[in-house]
Amino acid sequence: MIPIAKPIISDEEIDEVVKVLRSGFIAQGPRVAEFEENFAEYVGVKHAVASSSGTTALHLALLAADIGPGDEVITTPFSFAATGNSILYVGAKPVFVDIDKETYNIDPERIEEAITENTKAIMPVHLYGQPADMDPINKTANNHGLIVIEDAAQAHGATYNGEKTGSLGDMGCFSFYPTKNMTTSEGGMITTNSAEMAEKARVLRAHGESERYTHVVLGYNFRMTDIAAAIGIIQLKKLDKFNEKRIENAKYLTEKIDELNGIKSPYVASNVKHVFHQYTVRIEESNRDNLMEFLKEKGIGTGIHYPKPIYQQKIYQELGFKGFCPEAESASSEVLSLPVHPSLEKSELEEIVSVLTEFSKKF
Repeated sequence: MIPIAKPIISDEEIDEVVKVLRSGFIAQGPRVAEFEENFAEYVGVKHAVASSSGTTALHLALLAADIGPGDEVITTPFSFAATGNSILYVGAKPVFVDIDKETYNIDPERIEEAITENTKAIMPVHLYGQPADMDPINKTANNHGLIVIEDAAQAHGATYNGEKTGSLGDMGCFSFYPTKNMTTSEGGMITTNSAEMAEKARVLRAHGESERYTHVVLGYNFRMTDIAAAIGIIQLKKLDKFNEKRIENAKYLTEKIDELNGIKSPYVASNVKHVFHQYTVRIEESNRDNLMEFLKEKGIGTGIHYPKPIYQQKIYQELGFKGFCPEAESASSEVLSLPVHPSLEKSELEEIVSVLTEFSKKF
C-alpha cells in the first residue's frame, strides 16, 4: 500500500525525545523556548508562541486579537473544519467567502463585499501548501482596519513574493500534526511581529498566568510539551529538504498527469513557492469517486480535501449557516489528493502514474 501521508521520524528525533524524558523536565520548558526561537527565525518574525495543536494556535490567535462575541471573521469554506471552528470557539461568526477556482484559496476579489461593521479580521488559508494571494488581502484589511490571521497549517516553508508564510499577516498559525510537512506529533505555533499579541497568547495558553499562580485572565491549558518541541527542533532542520522532495515529487507527477485525459494537475501561481502538503488533482464529478476506488484497489492511498464546504457540515447547518460558494462546492465534488510525501520512492511514483494512465483510458 502506498499511503497518502507518512511522517519521517529518524533516530535523531528519538534520541532527542529520550534526552527530554531522562531530564525529568517533560512539560513546557527550555526545549519549547528553543523551538519557538528557532521557528521565529526560520519564518522571519520576532516572536513565536508554541501551542498544543494547530487548532489551539488559531484559537489563541483570535483571542490575542481581542476577537469575540458579535465580531465577524472572513474566511474560506474550503478548508479543514478547525478554520471555522476556531472562530466559533471565541464566540465570533465565520463569514465564508468563495474560493479562486485555480488555487482553491480564498478569492481576494470577493472579500470586500463580505465586510460589515462587525468584521474584525480576515483568516486566509494557505491551502495544500500554496500561499493565498496576500497582497490584495492585506490591502483590503488595511483599508478597513482589520486583523489578518494566516492559517498556515499546511504551508510550512512556503513563500509568497519571497516571504515565508507566517510573516505575511498580523499573525500566522501552523500545525505540526503527523501528516504535515513537519511534525511534533501534535502541536501548533503562532508567529507574529507583535510583542503585545505574542504576550497575550503566552498568558492565555497557560491558564491566564502572568506568573506562577497569578491568574490575570481566564486562560486555557494549550501548552506544548518539551517532548513535542524536541521532535520539532530536529524536524525544522529537515523541513527545507522535506519540502524540496515534495516539490520534486509534485513536478514528476504533474509532467506525467498533463499527458493524460480527464485529470487536471494542480495550478501553481508564479509568485509563490508551493510546498505541496497535498498534491490535489481535479477530476470530473462523475469520475472522481471511481478513480478513488480504482486507486484503492491498486493499493494507492488517496484523500478528499475536502468533501464539503465547512458551512455544509452538520453542526454549521444546525447553527443556521446558509453559505453559498459555488466554486468551493464544485471543488468539493471534484478534488482528489494523491501521495506526494517525501518518503515516496521513484518506483512508487511510477506506479501511481501507471495506475492513473490505466484509468485515464477509461474516460
